[in-house]
Amino acid sequence: MRPRTLTAYGFLTPYLLIFLAFWVWPIVSSFWMSFLNTRRLPWTFAPQANWGRLLVDPAFANALKNTLIILVVQVPVMITLATVLAVLLHSPLLKARGLFRFAFFAPVVVGEVAYAAVFRLMFNYEFGIINKLLALIGIAPVSWTSNPTAAMALIIIAVTWRWAGYNAILILAGLQSIPQDLYEAATLDKVSKTRQFLFITVPLLRPIILFCIVLSIIGTMQLFTEPFLITNRGGPGGATETLGMLLYRQGFLSFNFGYASAIAYTIAAIAMALSLLNMWAGKERR
Repeated sequence: MRPRTLTAYGFLTPYLLIFLAFWVWPIVSSFWMSFLNTRRLPWTFAPQANWGRLLVDPAFANALKNTLIILVVQVPVMITLATVLAVLLHSPLLKARGLFRFAFFAPVVVGEVAYAAVFRLMFNYEFGIINKLLALIGIAPVSWTSNPTAAMALIIIAVTWRWAGYNAILILAGLQSIPQDLYEAATLDKVSKTRQFLFITVPLLRPIILFCIVLSIIGTMQLFTEPFLITNRGGPGGATETLGMLLYRQGFLSFNFGYASAIAYTIAAIAMALSLLNMWAGKERR
């Protein structure tokens, strides 16, 4: 091996050791742990104790259902809202565009505990501003954290508020890369703004929108903070418990590391499958 190659590997060695110790080894170890019965000592090889339990565990079925509901409802709404926001933020008619762009991106910067506390106060049954606004238009107060449907809606609203602006900025970057010549030519051909958006903007934004959807799918499959902090650990009665919360409960409250590892790899497998399916569906076909 050449001395220059040895020198390069010498510089890479510290990183590779850290990479193996804190990334590769935990992944391999947790995968092996998913085949072990960790409820009693010594740990024994018993795949059915974890992987078999996934098929019959009502708590897992409930968490999977809740996660998929959030995924199916929240992600399309958020991506649509983000696309509209990006188009508005890109408009030359908008004044102080830099200020508005920062304002919509700011929720990502806000600490998770702080924003969860604000949402709990805003949606409080007795003195929350949302129920007071509903009362002004003649709608009865909603028990946002005690009613299962309302609690799920609250989680969807919170996640959308936090991440819509982030995705809008990503889509805005895609908008800025579209050549203006296309719009000028379409305008000369008397193509309406609506048709320009549908047949020029949306097709050219497809790669970045696809990227945002994949990121949103991965994030939703790992959703933990909002149901844990806003609806009091997935309440009421597990109505908003997600797969991420179930993993936490099994791994760090029940110390059933084998089952928690099986749940973690199931989350990863579902996220990967949905992402690949979405990429295949969004693939440009000749």
